[in-house]
Amino acid sequence: MPLHRRARAVAVSAALLATGCLPVTSAAAEPVPAATAVDCVQPGPTLRYLVVFAPGTSAPLADAEITAACGTTAHYYPQIAVAVAVSPDPRFGQHIGPDRAYSAQADGLSKRNGAPARQKKKDDETAGAPAAGGAADRTAEQWDMDLIQAAEAHAVSKGSRDVVVGVLDSGIDPTHPDLVGALDPALSAGCTTGVADPSPAAWAPTTSGHGTHVAGTIAAADDGLGTTGVAPGVRIASVKVVDDAGFIYPEYAVCGFMWAAERGMTITNNSYFIDPWVFTCQDEQGQSVVYEAVRRAVEHASGRGVLTVAAAGNAAADLTKPGRDALSPTNAAPEDVKPRPVDNTCLVLPAQLRNVVAVSSVGADKVKAGYSSYGLGSVDVTAPGGDRRQAPDDGQAGCVLSTVPSAGYDYSCGTSMAAPHVSGVAALLASTHPGASALDLSKMLNAQAETVPCPADYDLNGTGVQDAFCAGHSEYNGFYGHGLVDALAAVQE
Repeated sequence: MPLHRRARAVAVSAALLATGCLPVTSAAAEPVPAATAVDCVQPGPTLRYLVVFAPGTSAPLADAEITAACGTTAHYYPQIAVAVAVSPDPRFGQHIGPDRAYSAQADGLSKRNGAPARQKKKDDETAGAPAAGGAADRTAEQWDMDLIQAAEAHAVSKGSRDVVVGVLDSGIDPTHPDLVGALDPALSAGCTTGVADPSPAAWAPTTSGHGTHVAGTIAAADDGLGTTGVAPGVRIASVKVVDDAGFIYPEYAVCGFMWAAERGMTITNNSYFIDPWVFTCQDEQGQSVVYEAVRRAVEHASGRGVLTVAAAGNAAADLTKPGRDALSPTNAAPEDVKPRPVDNTCLVLPAQLRNVVAVSSVGADKVKAGYSSYGLGSVDVTAPGGDRRQAPDDGQAGCVLSTVPSAGYDYSCGTSMAAPHVSGVAALLASTHPGASALDLSKMLNAQAETVPCPADYDLNGTGVQDAFCAGHSEYNGFYGHGLVDALAAVQE
């Protein structure tokens, strides 16, 4: 049955105006032209799409075009001219234009039978042995904090409550004793529909403790119990961008960046890559929509003073010449995943975007972790993310200990663990320099980092063959960027 396009356009626009989602001045000044009719079908399933419009497109015009293409506007971000839309019509993307609309959910439908082929995304981190919970002081196990002189920094400053770090992740446990003092529920939201939902149920963790682990590294309380974060005096916000199947779809990330920007956050930590493409190619149909929408959201956040920190990834790839992607789409049926060549126009998002601080990982010996991706010009700084091959001399685990849900603690390794150390140091810098812009903070992160030269020998498994090649020089190279972040230096500037 054809959809009632014109009537729905008026109804949706009126509803959005009633909730204050549309810029009233634009709606009043700009008439909405009659949409070109198309025949709509409703075979389902209803899929979610990102749609990009020309900058400056008003909400009524965007909604009219989405409605005419057999869709419904779930949310429109006029600041970046990007919409989240839903439609049961499989031709919605064609109606809008494949260079302007993309559905990550569609790539998760089996090409054989059209059924959802969602697979639980493999953990892209090397996990350590679990640690028992309890309220004992665990800071002696935090070799990672020793590596960046966090305790020495705390004697000078633990950070300011005026600084907020948005943890774009799988949610933060609001009851964890190490985090209750830092977590700001009023700034938290769930984004796993592409539309921000501030209700606690939307931003609390459900199937993953990843976000709680990240949060503890940033801001766990310095109270003599459990673990201590890099900046225990700052606030954190839970911005949930990981769904229950483990995916971070582009509309989730866009929602997260926009929420952080509009809520005046100082920093966002992004310990993920955006699904369903490990490498998102700027010139490929569909993927170009993802690139542009996420780029606009990050640029908008940066312009609003938000520093974006992101993990470089755990593929052990040279991001300047990745060569091959055999894992994408990450949500597709196994038979639909075909290895493809990728070049340097294909990026890990958000880490390789402009105005993003990309973070590689080192172990306890200050050597690049074997899993960590790298690349001259692609990595800005490095931080401890752990490496089981680089266990500390005192018998501690080589991975990073931090908080997990239900008042627990656990070890994990990955660039996901490295990034929050950088976010924490950036939070200390922002506390020390309250007027600093996002660009200022980025420059200060680079300047305060401890220089780490390329290793003379990077043969991790002792085979006589180099496992990766470090390009650059002592002050700036592909393994460590500008160097290892230093919490003490951050509070002394």
